[in-house]
Amino acid sequence: MSIADESGGRSRQMRQKAEQLEQAAERANDPAERERLKEKARRLQEESKKTDQTGSGGIDPM
Repeated sequence: MSIADESGGRSRQMRQKAEQLEQAAERANDPAERERLKEKARRLQEESKKTDQTGSGGIDPM
């Protein structure tokens, strides 16, 4: 398996986790908890985008 394949799988997992967090945020009754979950989901989505870029050769990590 190549590094691009590995980072693609990692990126996909992060996006799935972000989606789960978004859904949990929608169900949360506490506004502070809802905001915390949304923020965590947003950070995971950003991280997955960075992983996509570095895995595809878009950005040199060194």
